[in-house]
Amino acid sequence: MALNKKQKKQIEALKNKMQKAQTLLSAAKNQPDDPADVPRLEKEVAGYQAEIEKIKNA
Repeated sequence: MALNKKQKKQIEALKNKMQKAQTLLSAAKNQPDDPADVPRLEKEVAGYQAEIEKIKNA
């Protein structure tokens, strides 16, 4: 199914957020100042990925 403009824009925004979260996750893994950061960021990235899949399959 083809995506409309709004869906494409939502996916693009989520991909940008996910990329930023992945960058922060990588930094948190390299320098674990707060042990709660890594699981929180992993959950955040997974949430963005799930949202993208939800939009694509809608």
